Amino acid sequence: GTVGLLGCSVSGVLGRQCFNVTYTRQSICALKGSVVDLPCKYQYPNNKKLSWSNWYIQEKHDEAPTNLGSLPEYSGRVKYLGDNVSNCTLRITDLRETDSAEYKFRIKTRNTVWWYSFPGITLTVTDLQVKVTPGKRKTKTLTCSTSCPLTDNSNLTYVWYKNGQHLTHQKTVTSYLILDPDSTEDRGRYSCSVKGLTDLGSPKLSVWEQSVTTGTVVGITLVVVILILLLFGFIWFRKKASKSTSVRQDKAVIGQSVRNSQNDEDRQKISDYENCGEPPRNLD
Repeated sequence: GTVGLLGCSVSGVLGRQCFNVTYTRQSICALKGSVVDLPCKYQYPNNKKLSWSNWYIQEKHDEAPTNLGSLPEYSGRVKYLGDNVSNCTLRITDLRETDSAEYKFRIKTRNTVWWYSFPGITLTVTDLQVKVTPGKRKTKTLTCSTSCPLTDNSNLTYVWYKNGQHLTHQKTVTSYLILDPDSTEDRGRYSCSVKGLTDLGSPKLSVWEQSVTTGTVVGITLVVVILILLLFGFIWFRKKASKSTSVRQDKAVIGQSVRNSQNDEDRQKISDYENCGEPPRNLD
């Protein structure tokens, strides 16, 4: 843990005890909407009388910490679990992302103050997110993840939702789901939560939507391409057939015109022969 010591040479050796504040953890990562305890212990000389003790929040390192009791956004959400002997644990409920900061504990006796220049506990409040990663055999893995590793995740039970409906089968109590992209049953909108946070105000969760699977997209694209090719082929065939029919019709018309012209000439010769009567005779 993190220990800050005020040297005995400064405060004076009295009963061989010195001022010190000990934080069991240097940093804590907790879920939005949950409850967190900031574990803390302190000590001061036996002959000293404790004047007051307070928790402070330091949002920026170049600014002085602020007393939590003076901040309205913490009203009703902060509870001091400590005592006037050695325990200085602080509890914060209904965690918000804006609660992320460094927290420090201060004590004061008659002539000594535990200064807040010593390190405290860094709290990070995270929301849940659904991340998608490719798995084996074209599967998709959904993971209910956080921006930092949760400090207390031993008893977490995950809750998964599909299209707003709670998924109840055995595999949904873990932090991940494995989906088959080729299965129509796995299509939908997915979100995750943690059991026990509902009463505390479940955080807004990222939603992963699989409206159309990759395999389906490829299949649909292939079908569309084939249909387009067939359409162009059909149009080309129709145009070619139309041109061929037109040529045959033109040839038939030309042939018929030639035959009609020949017949007209033959009829004209016959008519001329009939009009002359007997063929001319040689008078010699």
